[in-house]
Amino acid sequence: MQRLLLIVNPCAGTKRIPRFFPQIIELFRARGFESTVYMTNGRGDATDIVRERGGDFDRIVCAGGDGTFNEVITGLLSAGLTTPLGYIPCGSTNDFATTLRLPKTIMEAAASAAGETSCALDVGQFGDRYFSYVASFGAFARTSYATPQSVKNALGHLAYVLQGISDIPSIRPLHMRLELDDLVFEDDYIFGAVSNSTSVGGVLTLDESRVDLNDGLFELVLIKSPKDIFELSECIRALSAQDYSSKMITFVSAPEVRAFSGETLDWTLDGECMPDVNETTIRNLRSAITLYC
Repeated sequence: MQRLLLIVNPCAGTKRIPRFFPQIIELFRARGFESTVYMTNGRGDATDIVRERGGDFDRIVCAGGDGTFNEVITGLLSAGLTTPLGYIPCGSTNDFATTLRLPKTIMEAAASAAGETSCALDVGQFGDRYFSYVASFGAFARTSYATPQSVKNALGHLAYVLQGISDIPSIRPLHMRLELDDLVFEDDYIFGAVSNSTSVGGVLTLDESRVDLNDGLFELVLIKSPKDIFELSECIRALSAQDYSSKMITFVSAPEVRAFSGETLDWTLDGECMPDVNETTIRNLRSAITLYC
């Protein structure tokens, strides 16, 4: 029997996952796995258990939202481990799972996580932190961690959209300088994302044909601060149409981004707050993890 570590966030999404424990454990047993279950009690728990015990298992499966998956990846990479992963998405939005086209139901996702088909995926490094699919700043960047968990549980994806709309009156431009290998962008922006995903915060959707999860490159998206109602309308039109040729939007790919701001500001990594940042280097770690999917 192979050894499997199942890390569960019981508070993720609508808290459905505990009801499926018997079926999931039986499915894993039928696939040749002896399971050890670890329930998280708070932020950072998943990182700690993977860092301490991840090397003792043949596979690690995360059952939770994108934030829990982020913690698992952080524990894995910070400990220098290469243990392959599985993911049972049961959060409120599951952006990364949507990009990966993982099954929507818990048992189908569990079967996928216990399967034999795997792929290598890039991971982002943000200073000494890691992220699986996005580091962002500005408008909507606060949405994921500012929306109360009770509201997320009740409304799911709609909670993110509503919180994003409520942010609009308070949007203010951020002066940023972003350096790539041979390009420099400096302007006032209302939003920026360094991503490896087709869905960001349940609000922004990128063209699937422009995103490759294992090419060693990020997609950098910057939205300029509109100076009048016409530029604001152009922003909305371009985002709705995924028109990245608009003068209001910058869309480029790069393996590394160096970001500087004139003031400290909050970034989010996979929906979790990274406060008080004024400069950072964001690197793409190509094929950093193996995921069964």
